[in-house]
Amino acid sequence: MDRKFGFLLVLLTVVLAACSSGNSQEQANGAEPAAKIPVEVERARLGTISAFYSATATLEADGEARIVPRISGRIVEIVAEEGDSIKAGDVLARIDDDRVRLELARAEADLSRLRQDFNRQREMHQRNLIATEVFERLQFEYQAQQTQVELVRLELSYTDITAPIDGVVSQRMVRVGNMVNTTDPVFVVTAMEPIQAVLHVPERELARLHPGQPARLQVDALPGQAFVGQIARISPVVDAASGTFRVTVELSDHGQRLRPGMFGRFHIVYDSREQAVLVPVAAVMSEDGRQSVFVVNSSDAQRRGVTVGYRNNGEYEIVEGLEPGERVVVTGQASLRSGAEVLILGDTAEPAPDSSDYEDAS
Repeated sequence: MDRKFGFLLVLLTVVLAACSSGNSQEQANGAEPAAKIPVEVERARLGTISAFYSATATLEADGEARIVPRISGRIVEIVAEEGDSIKAGDVLARIDDDRVRLELARAEADLSRLRQDFNRQREMHQRNLIATEVFERLQFEYQAQQTQVELVRLELSYTDITAPIDGVVSQRMVRVGNMVNTTDPVFVVTAMEPIQAVLHVPERELARLHPGQPARLQVDALPGQAFVGQIARISPVVDAASGTFRVTVELSDHGQRLRPGMFGRFHIVYDSREQAVLVPVAAVMSEDGRQSVFVVNSSDAQRRGVTVGYRNNGEYEIVEGLEPGERVVVTGQASLRSGAEVLILGDTAEPAPDSSDYEDAS
């Protein structure tokens, strides 16, 4: 019984193997062709690509003055308010000047008396009627009183609190009736032109950035608007603790739309290449530090190694390995092998138009 069962088992195995061999033979004869792999392609195009450094920073005023009175006293008038545009020398507030005016009147009266005495003594000295020592002592008193009058006049001018720079009144800290002294700030004046920002840039970028390079700015407070400035100065010293150096960017002629304290995103272009071969970022595959693309010739795809350059605007610059107009696979690479037949779902017949916009470089 056991022998019969073993024989039937061996026979069944032989029959199944024969059937499997027949099916394989039919496939080898081409009865069922291999399915094409669906992919999407785009053509490599010629265009301009830029490399730039991107950073964020808070905008600052290039000039700001915290104004303190030059004399102590009581505020009797406020002339300028927050938000007012002013020029250097404009009066912002006035301090009570009654005491100083009285001092000036007394000093001028003393000066007038000494002037009369000086003129009379000079005539007598010319006639040798008084000693030279007496005349010179009166002359010194007269000159000292002239100086005293000028000092009191200067103090009187200090009762007008004036702006030292052109700008906008950004803060007022006093009211009419307040007592002020020479140590407490009463106004803050901010210069709105130019606006600047200080970027802390990694030291690896030191050789790429130079004064005068353009810098493009976008701020969250003004969406859809772009502003152009330039690098004003670069610190020659790298901070050992952070590994960064200071880059100051200035922005002028912005119509006072930019304000200190705004948060900005800067893009500093340090290189630009024209007639570069560009492909979408999705077309480039990276493996073991090497980049490659699948190039579609007629109906099959061939994997080809390439050398990439700059990246921005969702595109890679292909430095070597690809010609303009060649079709590269942008979707479906995961299922591809070199030499596989493909079914093209999308094809850009003409190279895509050039674009002047850019995004952050990687």
